[in-house]
Amino acid sequence: MSEYLGLVIFFVLTGALTGTFIVLSSVLGPKKPSPVKSEAFECGEVAFSLPSGHVSVKFYLTAILFILFDVELVFLYPWAVAYRGLGVLGLVEMIIFLGILMVGFFYAWDNGALEW
Repeated sequence: MSEYLGLVIFFVLTGALTGTFIVLSSVLGPKKPSPVKSEAFECGEVAFSLPSGHVSVKFYLTAILFILFDVELVFLYPWAVAYRGLGVLGLVEMIIFLGILMVGFFYAWDNGALEW
């Protein structure tokens, strides 16, 4: 348990420092609201109309699926780096991991989540 003490202290200090910065910026920061600052903008351009209508749920579903598969595939890099030390068991575990990932991908594809 003592080997984790440094890690716990690091997280506590990081959280305290982050909280201190947030509190100090909200207390000491300038607060001069104006109509120009309260205006909605996108990419530095003045909005020519208010947003109206509904955004399709497929847009959010596609974004979530992209993030899901992107984050899952990040696990391939450390596995590839440590592949020789893992041996056959590491290969079998990665095949199982990729199989589960492909089942999810084909399920999303079959349900039409990737079609616009």
